[in-house]
Amino acid sequence: MPTPLHGPAFGSYPADDVTWLLKDLSDVELEAPVEEREEAIQAGRAHYAESLPVEYQPDDDYYALFDKALAEQSRRVALAVATLVHLVVDLRGPDAVLVSLARAGTPIGILLRRYARRLGLDLPHYTMSIVRGRGLDAVALAHLAGHHRPEDVVFVDGWTGKGAISRELTAACAEMEQRLGLRFDPSLAVLADPGSSTDVYGTRDDFLIPSACLNSTVSGLVSRTVLNDRLIGPDDFHGAKFYAELAPADVSMSYVEAVEEHFDGPGGVAAEARAEATRLLATDRTPTWSGWAAVEEVSAAYGIGDVNLVKPGVGETTRVLLRRVPWRVLVRPDRRDELGHVELLAEQRGVPVEVVDDLAFSCMGLIHPGFARSGPGGSEGSAP
Repeated sequence: MPTPLHGPAFGSYPADDVTWLLKDLSDVELEAPVEEREEAIQAGRAHYAESLPVEYQPDDDYYALFDKALAEQSRRVALAVATLVHLVVDLRGPDAVLVSLARAGTPIGILLRRYARRLGLDLPHYTMSIVRGRGLDAVALAHLAGHHRPEDVVFVDGWTGKGAISRELTAACAEMEQRLGLRFDPSLAVLADPGSSTDVYGTRDDFLIPSACLNSTVSGLVSRTVLNDRLIGPDDFHGAKFYAELAPADVSMSYVEAVEEHFDGPGGVAAEARAEATRLLATDRTPTWSGWAAVEEVSAAYGIGDVNLVKPGVGETTRVLLRRVPWRVLVRPDRRDELGHVELLAEQRGVPVEVVDDLAFSCMGLIHPGFARSGPGGSEGSAP
């Protein structure tokens, strides 16, 4: 069984905040230009998890927008975190084990663990990999089963879009039960569930979670996860890189601490969160999968024909702009004041922004399927 990783040897978080169920690939060259990766992925020559995009390094204007978003949204994030902790403990008990999905789930899992301490609970927190089309890291699941009861494991992520990860998680848990007799609960606990694909959430509002604005520099300086047969053997965890050289730009801990400030005190979220969790427990939280339906509608309307190329919600749209080759961005007019970072990224990359009334999400990022055929400068233009 491989050995888990901890900071500061891997990642910039304190060792007590998270145990990384990952293989360290820091010394391996895995990055490729965004356009090159996009063409290979859409042409079917490569899976997105086999390589890494070059890490986007924001300029001062973008970091200023991140700081503004954090100042405006940190209490809202804190309320969603605290609400989710109460909901998880009420539903799964005080022995819950937090297992965040790398990497967007990692700062969320850390915040959940830190808030739970205020309730007198010591919830273990791990991070592991899930890859669309390939499922959960089976070696990591076996490690968890060797140290905890599978029924205590709570999978954690930041937000939902159309619900692809929820579906992937459900299928992966069913496969593990069939193969190994290990029964993990596939419910995904998220801060925000605008796509209505889970019943464990802090809110269903599509609001800006500031950690969506950045990549590794808000996620412990860790890359997204890698599943590459040349590097990951059958007995290895999925891999990731630790970008220690980006330490001067790291805001991972300042993000956690900014949210944590709202947990306590006269203006803290504790009482409000307890009341909201109680309200949610009495509410019908059955997923409607409205996000998936909205994505199918947009895919058809824009002639895309592949739901995987439509990325709904603030978090997913930001990811498209940071590490894919976007074609256009759709925004809802009543949410534009919260989407400064999205519009700045779109401007920097030459991506048109369309204002769409009654959009199901605050925004959506579209990737055009013609990229693999025409490429940059082809018939679809330079940003399909």
